[in-house]
Amino acid sequence: MSPRPRTVSDEAIVAGLGRVLGRVGPARLTLALIAREVGLAPATLLQRFGSKRNLLIQFSKGAGDVGPFLARFRQDGLSPLAAVKETLLCFAFMAPDPETFTNHLSSYLQLDLADPVLRGFVAQSNRRNERLYRRVLDEAVAAGELVAVDTKALARMLANLVAGSLIGWASSGTGPARAWLDRDLEVVLGPLRQVRAERSSRKWSRGSSARRPRGG
Repeated sequence: MSPRPRTVSDEAIVAGLGRVLGRVGPARLTLALIAREVGLAPATLLQRFGSKRNLLIQFSKGAGDVGPFLARFRQDGLSPLAAVKETLLCFAFMAPDPETFTNHLSSYLQLDLADPVLRGFVAQSNRRNERLYRRVLDEAVAAGELVAVDTKALARMLANLVAGSLIGWASSGTGPARAWLDRDLEVVLGPLRQVRAERSSRKWSRGSSARRPRGG
């Protein structure tokens, strides 16, 4: 007898858990709420995952993976630097309003960082994402979008900037979180573009002056 086909995939359940976390936060998270969100019985979740903690582990394994976003934006024709920035801006989806973002932040602090196993997955995800950012930032330097820069340090700075920016927005910001984060990213990225433009401008100006006829 073949097993009954699953009507709801593990991926859909994990996504549902994320939505529930955004609404109620970690303290009020229950299997019953997750089950209701995805249209299953709590017993079904227990049978499939064994416990709420095991389900949280599955959530942490895939949370924050930027690889698919970077790949999609590059396939859509965005330049390397634009793809990195657009990927970083995607994190604003966690902040449709300050309350939802606070719930996600509480989950990060009270679950992901408090549990050694979950914290390990967070560390792996952070390292993986920084490598991906660095690779695409290297492409941006090669393409002339950025000046020569320590792309490893820049990748780490940009990744860390996202959380701090969104916390600032939730506590005192106005307007959409995406716009707030965009402005903060430009504080870092803008000068790196401008310096190259200024150097190119100065080089062109010196070359033009040297070629200009004297006494004309």
